[in-house]
Amino acid sequence: MSRKKEKLYCLCRKPYHPSDFMIECDVCEEWFHGDCVGIEEYQAADIESYHCPNCQPKYGPLTLKRRRNWHRHDYSELNDGSKAIQSGTVMFVNKLKQKTFPDSSEILDKLQGSEVNLDYFEGRGFGRLVLVEEKAGLGMTVPPASFTVADVESYVGSMREIDVIDVAKQDDFRMKMREWTEYYETKPRTKVLNVISLEFSETPLAGLVEAPLVVRQMDWIETHWPKKLPEDSSLVRPRVQKYCLMGVKDSYTDFHVDFGGTSVWYHVIKGEKIFYVIPPTDDNLACYEQWVSSSTQSEVFFGELVSECYKCSVLPGNTLFIPTGWIHSVLTPKDSLVFGGNFLHRYKIGLQLKVHDMEMRLETPRRFLHPSYKALTWFAARDFLSELKGHYHAGTAPPSYLVDGVEEMLEFLHAWNRPKESDMPENVSTSKLLDQISRMVQWFRNNPQPLFSAKEGEEKGLKLKITKQSKKPKETSSTSPHHPSFSSSYSPPHSPPPPSSP
Repeated sequence: MSRKKEKLYCLCRKPYHPSDFMIECDVCEEWFHGDCVGIEEYQAADIESYHCPNCQPKYGPLTLKRRRNWHRHDYSELNDGSKAIQSGTVMFVNKLKQKTFPDSSEILDKLQGSEVNLDYFEGRGFGRLVLVEEKAGLGMTVPPASFTVADVESYVGSMREIDVIDVAKQDDFRMKMREWTEYYETKPRTKVLNVISLEFSETPLAGLVEAPLVVRQMDWIETHWPKKLPEDSSLVRPRVQKYCLMGVKDSYTDFHVDFGGTSVWYHVIKGEKIFYVIPPTDDNLACYEQWVSSSTQSEVFFGELVSECYKCSVLPGNTLFIPTGWIHSVLTPKDSLVFGGNFLHRYKIGLQLKVHDMEMRLETPRRFLHPSYKALTWFAARDFLSELKGHYHAGTAPPSYLVDGVEEMLEFLHAWNRPKESDMPENVSTSKLLDQISRMVQWFRNNPQPLFSAKEGEEKGLKLKITKQSKKPKETSSTSPHHPSFSSSYSPPHSPPPPSSP
């Protein structure tokens, strides 16, 4: 059989490729690669009529859309005064700068780097923002203040495609890193563009950035994701830990909650970021979900729908930690370069899962969700079972937040424990794990106080037995090779039998 001949396009006479940006001539209706005719993807939306090089001698150059307003995402709309200001537009940003907000000290702790540690979160939880003005003591690695966007390009690669937001339109498109650098370094600019999702874990830039020590100690990917998965596993380690944000003056990101209820750390290398933050109360989250679902979302400043919205400025050298579920928007008053990352942790398990559940109800596109979220939660649950068993055998009480969090986990894990459910770990016996966690939580609910010390447990004849795993765990195994299961012949009085070993 003869191979079907591919249709050729453009001046270069090459076939169409899905990754290439192309533009159609409004005269001859031929398609052209943007690279071949000098048109960037972000410029296409501003073109009223495009004339290719072949048609320009007769019909003249391309024509641009005429600006008719400064307050709508479609700036070609007639300005008859009847339509509201939309987020991200020039008029919106100017009005936002004039608004006043309550002092952020009500919801924020200013700490020294050395004070941001596990003892702080164990004692106070992670429900307030934390601002550190100097990075000393954080155990964090970031590039120096002299680092530039051109340096970012040199580490991630000039041809790396990145997601870019057209702020005035609140719409996104793709750009090559070299194109972004050229845009960022050229003034005056005709558009306000923003980059907030360049994840660089798999690039040489990753070697220059390491999250604060306490983040690495809390981060579920670091503490619960298996060091090694089965060779035939379809799971991939989530890449959400290292982001580079590059915004120009007057960039604006509308109100959102970070994916999967993750918490975030941000460190400003240059410029400034202003966060408008709202606590994740049940009422505020319900209002947020309704706002996101509204057809007029872009015309309503969410901060005016709730009783409390705070303003927090983050300056060069500052590091900000945002807890789970906080609803926030971000204004960039100066050209900025920022590094940060997202992480799940044990201090707000229930709220993390509620945010994920809200994302499902809102039918959030998959590319905006936390990758491998369910699998990571199952791995965390498996390790929490081992931790609870350790407390059980030692006769000590686990932190109440952990028992509460694991109990809240159970509702979601039961819902996910279905045949052909996506994003499930292949090497975890989920049904058995759920049964053991349920019994363990029930026992600690009935016995909230420690019954005896570890030493007293030994005197009572409590024997810990480690059940070794075979090289190829059976389907019934619910423990990681790195987390041995425990079993004991001791059963405290007036309690159900201890959960059986996995």
